[in-house]
Amino acid sequence: MKSILFIISGLLLLAGAILYFPYPGIAPYLFAVGTAGIAIHYLTIPVTNLDFRGRRLHRFNIIASLLMIVASGLMFNERKEWILCLSIAAILQLYTAFVTPKQ
Repeated sequence: MKSILFIISGLLLLAGAILYFPYPGIAPYLFAVGTAGIAIHYLTIPVTNLDFRGRRLHRFNIIASLLMIVASGLMFNERKEWILCLSIAAILQLYTAFVTPKQ
């Protein structure tokens, strides 16, 4: 169930980012809902059974979700800095995706 929420949230976030320039009225709402879903997913992952490396990577994901929340707020204020926040969040998530050990 959580993986379905994560996938739908990711698609909404992507749709909001892509549709920002042609439709700036509806895109921030899609982006915000997607960001909220991703943040909920990362914040509800149990970290008790993770080693030090896993906890560090989990913190990177939480920082990335916080940056996406900031990007959403900047998008609602029609500021272009949201692109920078989203880019940093994407780099952090890409790093954790490649460094996270396969189980």
